[in-house]
Amino acid sequence: MAGYALQIDDRLLDYCTPRQREILQAIIDNGGAGAAARALGVDTSLPSKTYTEVKRKAAKAGYAPEASNIVNTAPEGFAVKRLSARFNSDGKPVGGWLISEPDKSQALNMLRDAISGVIDDAKGTFAPAAAPTGITDDLLTIVPMGDPHFGLLSWARETSEDFNLKIAEDLTFGAVDRLCQMGPRSKTAILLNLGDYFHADNSRNTTPQSGHPLDVDGRFQKIAEVGFRAMVRCIRRMLEHHETVIVRNNPGNHDPHQAFMLSMALGAMFHDEPRVTVDQSPAHYWYHLFGKVLIGTAHGDGAKLPDLPLIMATDVPHEWAESAFRVWHCGHVHHDQVKEYPGCHVETHGTLAATDAWHRFKGYRSMRSMKSVIYDRTYGEVQRLNCNVERLAT
Repeated sequence: MAGYALQIDDRLLDYCTPRQREILQAIIDNGGAGAAARALGVDTSLPSKTYTEVKRKAAKAGYAPEASNIVNTAPEGFAVKRLSARFNSDGKPVGGWLISEPDKSQALNMLRDAISGVIDDAKGTFAPAAAPTGITDDLLTIVPMGDPHFGLLSWARETSEDFNLKIAEDLTFGAVDRLCQMGPRSKTAILLNLGDYFHADNSRNTTPQSGHPLDVDGRFQKIAEVGFRAMVRCIRRMLEHHETVIVRNNPGNHDPHQAFMLSMALGAMFHDEPRVTVDQSPAHYWYHLFGKVLIGTAHGDGAKLPDLPLIMATDVPHEWAESAFRVWHCGHVHHDQVKEYPGCHVETHGTLAATDAWHRFKGYRSMRSMKSVIYDRTYGEVQRLNCNVERLAT
């Protein structure tokens, strides 16, 4: 096999790593696999094995002229699911077709590439900011972001409200900006993404668990880029109003993987800013103790809401004992509700996102707003502010 004169198709070079390209080029230049091995000083079987690996990689992308005369590759971000071929009476391939599907292995790399692009664009433009003056040490401000759904597409003629990436970014930053203007300069603020920040978790545009199809505005990379940029803008705005900003991204049922990647990217973005702490725990339940106030948060799609107080007492018993005011902040249901249980309140928050076609058809309706909740370390909740879409339109 090592001496066999392999016929290398130049297009196969497009599917090579740098080392594979070097080996295949040596086969071409030296007229065969054996001569290539001698010229490179490698094992005699390596050129043939490399040739086979590259052909397999090309076929997976939809380029397999030897097998089926198919030379149209799968689109970017897709992999070949099935390859069919037609043969003439002499047994020679005369054509065929391919069926492709989103390449699951590329979803994480696509997200990394999108986030890396945003970070590269921001390099040299961000420096640690000076802390604001007039800070109140006894107050904590929480800004719960209820299910922002970046990437959701809604058409007003079908759903009564338009919604897309630009609207999502404008509304989200506009609400955080208004709430900062209206609220006190508490020393610490928590930007609390309650989950489903992104409408889709990958380029398949379906929900991860049930596979329900989603109406999505644009390419996966674009959605990741805009969502990341919006979070950076919100954090920077809060830094102008608070001395310390804590960022928590809850994993939602729409974006369990993207939520974690968002936290890692924000952590990298603000790693030189001592006033920003980005929690990067993959846990579904997260807690923060502020004086006598114990905050718990989850997306809301896991344990039932009435079970959350006991879960809190079990997970953080010492903090439960030290606190007098205990509250859960959750999302998922897209509307505001507060329920009081023994020793603990459980609250769900509304969203700024519009309703998509499927939920509109099912009869779901809710008010659209974002709020901030202010806690005193001794007396618990002392104030809350609300910013609805009507106010943002003025």
